[in-house]
Amino acid sequence: MPALNHPHTQRLTLNNGLTLSVRQEPRLNRCAAVLRVAAGSHDVPAAWPGLAHFLEHLLFLGTERFAAQDNLMAYVQRHGGQINARTSERHTDFFFELPPSAFAGGLERLCDMLAHPSMNKETQLREREVLHAEFIAWTREPSAQRQLARLQALNPAHPLRAFHAGNRYSLPIPRPSFQQALQDFYQQFYQTGQMTLSLVGPQSVTELEALGEHYSAVLHTGKAVPQIAPPALMSTGEHAYHHIDGQHLSLMFAFDPLPPESAQALAFLCHWINADKPGGLVAALRQQHLIDTLKASPVYQFESQALLQIEFTAASDIAEHASSIRDTFCDWLSFFSAQAEWPTLRDEYHRLQQRQQAVSGALELARRDVEQHTLQLSDQGVTALKSALQQMQPTARHGSAHDWQLPAPNPFLKVPDEPVSAGLIRGQTSAHRGLRTFAQDRLRDRRAPSAMSFSSAIAAHNTEASIYLRWSLPGQLDDVLLVRLQSSLRSLQQDARQAGVELVLSASGTHLLLKMQGFHTPMPTILEHALRSLVAPGTYDAAPTPTLMPIRNLLKRLPEIHQQGTAPKVSDLEQCWATAQWEGLAVALPASTQAVMTSVLSKVPGTPKAQHSEPPAWRHTWHIEPGDSSEQALLVYCPAPIGHLADEAAWRLLAHLAQTPFYQQLRVELQLGYAVFSGLRQINGQTGLLFGVQSPHASVAEIHAHIEAFITALPALITALDETSFTQARTSLAQQFSSASLGALQAAELLWHAKLAGHPSDYLTALYNALMTLDQATTLSAAQRIAQAENGWLCLATQAAPEAFYQGKS
Repeated sequence: MPALNHPHTQRLTLNNGLTLSVRQEPRLNRCAAVLRVAAGSHDVPAAWPGLAHFLEHLLFLGTERFAAQDNLMAYVQRHGGQINARTSERHTDFFFELPPSAFAGGLERLCDMLAHPSMNKETQLREREVLHAEFIAWTREPSAQRQLARLQALNPAHPLRAFHAGNRYSLPIPRPSFQQALQDFYQQFYQTGQMTLSLVGPQSVTELEALGEHYSAVLHTGKAVPQIAPPALMSTGEHAYHHIDGQHLSLMFAFDPLPPESAQALAFLCHWINADKPGGLVAALRQQHLIDTLKASPVYQFESQALLQIEFTAASDIAEHASSIRDTFCDWLSFFSAQAEWPTLRDEYHRLQQRQQAVSGALELARRDVEQHTLQLSDQGVTALKSALQQMQPTARHGSAHDWQLPAPNPFLKVPDEPVSAGLIRGQTSAHRGLRTFAQDRLRDRRAPSAMSFSSAIAAHNTEASIYLRWSLPGQLDDVLLVRLQSSLRSLQQDARQAGVELVLSASGTHLLLKMQGFHTPMPTILEHALRSLVAPGTYDAAPTPTLMPIRNLLKRLPEIHQQGTAPKVSDLEQCWATAQWEGLAVALPASTQAVMTSVLSKVPGTPKAQHSEPPAWRHTWHIEPGDSSEQALLVYCPAPIGHLADEAAWRLLAHLAQTPFYQQLRVELQLGYAVFSGLRQINGQTGLLFGVQSPHASVAEIHAHIEAFITALPALITALDETSFTQARTSLAQQFSSASLGALQAAELLWHAKLAGHPSDYLTALYNALMTLDQATTLSAAQRIAQAENGWLCLATQAAPEAFYQGKS
């Protein structure tokens, strides 16, 4: 087998005690940093639950050197990156992804905010209210409530049973004892001995090491602090229990103790439990109509302890089938345990991990490195797996009521033979280039249907590509039919994802979209399987619809609202495909893959769409999406004129300039809630400025008033910029759309929306040029048109519109 370690990855300890991991990945055009602090919510004194999460929040509020307008969050957003943090039980992660040109500035700000946090009490009081709002929303999430209930059977002394989220009452900021605990926790754990910094990018290992060493010099130095070992997971001596909640059954397995490398062993086990293959556990339970979905995952791991959850979900109350499900699971587990060393499954798992590493982005690779993720189950991992299986089934089972089978290999993981070079046919070499044959002439005459465009805007020199297929239907798909189609792809989606391809089927009004993104080689084969399933989907059991928090539900509904009209519902699949028209786009597909795609496209149901149709005109409208939550949420979408690139450039710059002040005003200063955001959003080819807020205390009318006031002040935001500041902001945004900065998948998404909007194939170049030549007067005019709602606003909210929404608006 190939070597475990990536040839361009190194892990070392710096002189200041920091563990530094660096990985060079030449195929990337983005860089990522993940800084892990070995301290989490379970390391906090019991008197102050939520302190670790609270400190994570405080660290993002700016430092003396980098204030709020130029802190890490504002900097990453300004350069088109992504950023977040997460407090877990025994560690806290801070992470971001940026273009290489901006990476050093991000790393500088990350280290500075961990070394010099602002902890004044006024700031703490404001941020505690944000944390309290987040806590309220979290406790109302059904999934969070179920998770808390599942843990009640554990040892009461174990910290998993305790409250750790943090709220207004658990964080008594004025108390000197709390302030001392906050400082003690920070000083004890936020130092280099407790930190691991993982850097990934296209730069050389030497350059990444130099960046890590230079910017981490400001961090407080220290030695590793042993984290206190928790008590036993179970106080009863048992290793397993179950929990039933309506449509959900969870089998819980507490491992204590486990040998080394148990994390990779449990990951391996969960992968095969989740495998949706003939002869496997999922297939057997579905065939008996006992479940709809199954998910196995570790919910807790620390040193030699682990808690594994096997969650089964049914379309109706699961209690009457719980015993049969448990028996079937135990029967499968006995079959799996009887396999000697699992050589075939280990080889398959190794191929899968190799593929995942080959297609992962910078941020995912940095996460893998900080966790020291391995590509295969080692011999020591096999020992750990045997120990886990022994604890899961202490008594042997004899005989089986099922004809279990090991899963068949994933066909999409197979690496094909070296393709023939583009421009040559079999038997030719590069010496024949330029010579033409009749066979080649016939190949050139075979044109793909005009409805499918093969874009060359992104060079096909990478592993990533994208394919979009969209059907225009005679009406809106009936919900039952849509779920049936999506269910028919479920097994295929799992195989495709393991092979590095994301496959998604979604509906929006009278359109059905099939999207594939990722590793290009298996795409034609995956698409052919997908088309076959869509034409002849099997039967299915309806899965329960998860309850989303209000703002997430609005975001999910936004594209659908855009396309909604008076079109009839379509419930007859044969009629649907008979009258459907399709169009598509393929981006960054190599010539060899394009040739294979042409034959696959002949199997697309419906007829090719010959003429482009414009997106519908917008009106000033308000849609209500009520929910069960007591919190209120509002989305305000301000569309740009369709088809005008200069307007799109201005809208993009306004989104770029508004993002930080909108967050600062509505979240930090007004404290409307923790879900506050703005940015540019494209929906079915329509470009627009999107503002969103969810609040635990403000009404929709109040939220609308604050958003409207901000939008009305957009022209003032532009006029306040001097020429230098405007030029810097414009250039910074334009660079995000340069060929050096755009990732293949990001570029493909832009090109797809450009196609829907009717833009020509040179859209990316034209957009870059439009941004670079954008002037302040044009941007100010766009801000004024948005403020006056000349193109209308689309609002989606949990309550009815206030009267002010329609006053003076078109």
